[in-house]
Amino acid sequence: MGVTKTEAYTAPQLELAGLCKVLGHPARIAILEKLLATDCCICRDLTDEIDLAQPTVSRHLKELKDAGLIAGSTDGNTVKYCIDRERWLEISGLIDTFFARLPDCQLPGC
Repeated sequence: MGVTKTEAYTAPQLELAGLCKVLGHPARIAILEKLLATDCCICRDLTDEIDLAQPTVSRHLKELKDAGLIAGSTDGNTVKYCIDRERWLEISGLIDTFFARLPDCQLPGC
């Protein structure tokens, strides 16, 4: 696989592509769905529901946290994760803006 020439793309294009890459794994979608259904969640709780090993869940949580989709806080030896609401809304706006650009083409086959 070749190296992407990032200088050829705009910052919004790179950001959206990076977010899509993070969201491109079904385990991460399952984690996000679980977090959306609860106020906060502990990594250990996710291993039972997603049927992945704890190190694998931790790696996916790190990817989601690095992308800003989730936030984590430490309580003793336990790390609690929840949706980063402000960033979530920002990302939602980016995706909505991208998909809203659909042209109103009425030609057959278009």
